[in-house]
Amino acid sequence: MNAIGFRHTASSGYIKLTVAAIIGLSPVALNAQKSTKPAAPAPAAHAAAPAAHTAAPAAGRGTSTPAAGRGTSTPAAGRGTTAPAAGRGTSTSGAGRGTGTASGAGRGTSATGAGRGTTGAGAGRGTSAGAGRGGAPGGHPGGRPGETTSHSAHGDVTRGPHGDVRDVHAHGMDIHHGPGGSRTIERERADHSRVVADRYGHGYIQRPYMYHGAAFVHRTYYVGGVAYGRVYRPYMWGGISMNVYAPGFFYAPAFYGWAYNPWAAPITFGWGWAGNPWYGYYGGYFTPYPVYASPSLWLTDYLVSQTLQAAYTAQAAQLAAAQANFTPMGPDVKQQIADEVHRQIALENSEAGAGAQTAPDPGSSGIARMLSDNTAHVFVVSAALNVQSNAGDCAVTEGDVLRLFPGTPAASPTANLMVLATKGQDCQKGATVTVGVADLQEMQNHMRETLDLGLADLHKKQGQNGIPAAPAQAAAPPQQTAFAAIAPPPDPNVATELSTTAKEGEQADQEALQASPGGPSAGANPEPVAPPPAAVAKKPLTVGQTPDEVIAILGQPVNIVDMGTKKIYVFKDLKVTFTAGKASAFQ
Repeated sequence: MNAIGFRHTASSGYIKLTVAAIIGLSPVALNAQKSTKPAAPAPAAHAAAPAAHTAAPAAGRGTSTPAAGRGTSTPAAGRGTTAPAAGRGTSTSGAGRGTGTASGAGRGTSATGAGRGTTGAGAGRGTSAGAGRGGAPGGHPGGRPGETTSHSAHGDVTRGPHGDVRDVHAHGMDIHHGPGGSRTIERERADHSRVVADRYGHGYIQRPYMYHGAAFVHRTYYVGGVAYGRVYRPYMWGGISMNVYAPGFFYAPAFYGWAYNPWAAPITFGWGWAGNPWYGYYGGYFTPYPVYASPSLWLTDYLVSQTLQAAYTAQAAQLAAAQANFTPMGPDVKQQIADEVHRQIALENSEAGAGAQTAPDPGSSGIARMLSDNTAHVFVVSAALNVQSNAGDCAVTEGDVLRLFPGTPAASPTANLMVLATKGQDCQKGATVTVGVADLQEMQNHMRETLDLGLADLHKKQGQNGIPAAPAQAAAPPQQTAFAAIAPPPDPNVATELSTTAKEGEQADQEALQASPGGPSAGANPEPVAPPPAAVAKKPLTVGQTPDEVIAILGQPVNIVDMGTKKIYVFKDLKVTFTAGKASAFQ
């Protein structure tokens, strides 16, 4: 994650850029959306929202019940890791090899090629689709210095300067290779839905929809046998298509004020990570605060821990036997993350003030605003990326922390950032790296989605386990946003379609590599030898199941909280409570 100096005011000077929605908006409509907005004001301490938002909520903003099977799920507290957090996957057909009709569809120009990471083994934790991936049209140079693209009847293969495979385009699929053998397969279908899978059959299906004339996309994620949804708004930046996270629920203004401002006195909090493999592996890199003076510090540790836990879970088999020798993340870096957490809370408070019926403006909510407000924003890397640095090509991986250099030119496809924290084997601390803007958008999506899960946890746990009680007006339940309530329902065939895409992508990838000059060698990105597993039908989760039955569906838990007759098993995206040995609640 990224953050800069710890302070209690939101950054100023945010400028809304021209919004270019992918779906159904005319040039007249696009031009009509240009405006300038001030920074999101800091929420008032434990009270109402800022003066600009003190009016009564818009009609219909009551606590509506989500339509059955539709939209995003309630932000259940303590849902474990966010891997793959919604929005950490690819965005709709950008200036890469996508086949969609958005600007830049086709197989990409060489201008937008920084970043270009792919998912790891974790589901959908990839970067934006096609942000300049691939070779220049009709030529052999690749998208970044030193890259070359070869063409054959089986597809196009782009390699790095050392022969490592970066991208493959074959059989209507884009296959993006990343650090450590990670791979993402993307396919756009005739109905403009998009399937994004890693080689193990995890990922998401994305479908477009409209709300009051505004374009949205809904993603059905599939992880550990559980499907869940997230909502985004399309946005164009310099010809690059991105998706900007849109919250599925808003809280009362007083809750955002409580979450933004310091507590009356510092608290201690037990996370229960002792003995967990992920914490043992990353313990040399990340250490939680001994005490918490404010919710933003608590949310900082929540964000970093969820990111690292997701990364470990995705690569557990490889990392279990690995020896870690990490450079610790310093307290100054965590303080900068906390400052960015402040900004994101203020942003959501501002969005909530417009009412649950109002579609958020992706130009003000996403990376466009962050690149134009002259603020050194901080990002936590949510998926492994190959990037360019001032010392040559290198990788950033999950949990690394980057800080933006202000002054990115308008519509630039890339931005320059400093590496604030790294785990040692990645780009060096202090290095300047160039990252694709679409990749930064996915990092911000990840931060906002994870913070929303953390806010849900705080909302549920306030007044318990040492966390101070929130004021009465902050305790109101979250209200579902209208645009999330009408989103398409989760795709019922998500598991099968992701598995099929993974297998077909593997085959297309190997055929193209075999036919390309240099053969199938992956160079610096060695390929894991395990094939993608076949889709396996799993029993649904039901009350009354035993721990063994639940583990057979979800896999091993990342933590178990023993409360005597009650035990809580914490899985990647779900918490299951067992009472007297039987499942009694799912969160």
